[in-house]
Amino acid sequence: MVRHGEVFNPEKILYGRLPNYRLSDAGQRQAKVTAEFLAEFDVAAVVASPLLRAQQTAAPIAAAHRLPVLVDHRLIESRNYFEGRTFEASPRLLRDPKMWAVLRNPLRPSWGEPYTEIAERMLRAAADWRDAHPGRHVVLVSHQLPVWTARRALQRERLFHRPDRRQCALASVTSAVYSAGDALLRVDYAEPNGPTASGAGSVGA
Repeated sequence: MVRHGEVFNPEKILYGRLPNYRLSDAGQRQAKVTAEFLAEFDVAAVVASPLLRAQQTAAPIAAAHRLPVLVDHRLIESRNYFEGRTFEASPRLLRDPKMWAVLRNPLRPSWGEPYTEIAERMLRAAADWRDAHPGRHVVLVSHQLPVWTARRALQRERLFHRPDRRQCALASVTSAVYSAGDALLRVDYAEPNGPTASGAGSVGA
């Protein structure tokens, strides 16, 4: 599972599922570095979220293996009530009564798609593509929260977490490694672009 690269977003909008948010110049470079990192793997398919930033990140990876970029809507960014707004998580939100209903339950979370639903669709997608190409690698290009939620589900950790502690850098690679019998052996993680690209607090990830 690859997180997309940095997005051109000078207005700091929480873009969520909004269309047309593309990679920045740095994001394009990050995608190419990750493509180089994955170039020696036996990749059978490159599959991406339908959102532009994921498609652009997938493109050089697919090109390196002479594959098309396939689309799976289950890899899309999570739903979010604050989509399209400039947004900063801070205690000031709690002083606005209009936000109380939205922020009532951080375990769900009440402001967006439940973690359980994110994990379910991501793991179903991963299993389907794994089973379609046994013994080979499949690259799924998605977004920070879906990738991180899938990783926590695979590791049987609670899905509720602190966003500032996600280990899911821009254009990073989170790998589920399975045995021939489809038993999960381990989860690996790599940052081809280095830890400075973490972007854990970036909006719309």
